Amino acid sequence: MADTAKQIALIGAPLEEGSGRRGAAMGPTALRIAGIDTTLAELGHGVTDEGDLRPLPARDLANHPRANNLQVVAAFTRALDAAVFDAAEAGRFPLVLGGDHALSMGSVSGMARHAAKAGRPLFVLWLDAHADFNSPATSPSGNMHGMPVAFFCGEAEFAPILEKGRPLVDPKNVFQVGIRSVDAREREEIAEHGVNVYDMRAVDETGMAHIMHEILGRIRAENGLLHVSFDVDFLDPDLAPGVGTTVPGGATFREAHLIMEMLCDSGLVSSLDLVELNPFLDDRGKSARILVELTASLFGRRILDRPTRSA
Repeated sequence: MADTAKQIALIGAPLEEGSGRRGAAMGPTALRIAGIDTTLAELGHGVTDEGDLRPLPARDLANHPRANNLQVVAAFTRALDAAVFDAAEAGRFPLVLGGDHALSMGSVSGMARHAAKAGRPLFVLWLDAHADFNSPATSPSGNMHGMPVAFFCGEAEFAPILEKGRPLVDPKNVFQVGIRSVDAREREEIAEHGVNVYDMRAVDETGMAHIMHEILGRIRAENGLLHVSFDVDFLDPDLAPGVGTTVPGGATFREAHLIMEMLCDSGLVSSLDLVELNPFLDDRGKSARILVELTASLFGRRILDRPTRSA
């Protein structure tokens, strides 16, 4: 991946209704201001900014008492499913700028269709403090940013958001790294369906490099495509405060950077989400800049290429 120029499609998803808190809709703009397009172009990649999706609410769906803002989230899910699938089918790398994590209901579903058409399994690397394997039946809050993994694995079919016969992701092909906040019922669902979870204790005990070698080896052995979904709260909140769901004890910059370098070296990554950035809660754009730095590492920037900042 480091030596291959990619055609990257930036797809803005200003969705905040999945989180139950205002602010994440400003995430795509903050990432653009932080220079995500120019940074990737400077690394030799072709970058096309597709702008922001602005779908109308899905009025064909009835409101749900345990799935908040269903019509808005469903509309983004459908729009992202189509946009990501079309970009991947055209040979481009879909990079979704979020927006809360409910957007992965659509982005991962679009990549699942692309992978199925290519005859390859889709794997998902979920970098997050939360497992997001709730459904309306298990969620304490009803906020849909806690439901995307269950949805694209086919375990949250509570409304006809996408076609029932669509390609799904096998829960055993989901790798969750950095987890440190899981609801009680959610924990049972994860264990029952075989989701691979590496919480922060696992990171501390075995090291990030060992975990990533294990994950990438499995994907490579099965000739899989890999979708990466990066939530700001994967990082420790002292490092990246611009998120509405902070959980202490997250990944360091060095751990996150190592992940991105190893992903780059693997050449396996086919799509990326950057989610839950809330500029209203950020410290002068700090979190947005860190996300751009880490994304640059995923797309080939090396330590020796990194400019030194003055103190």
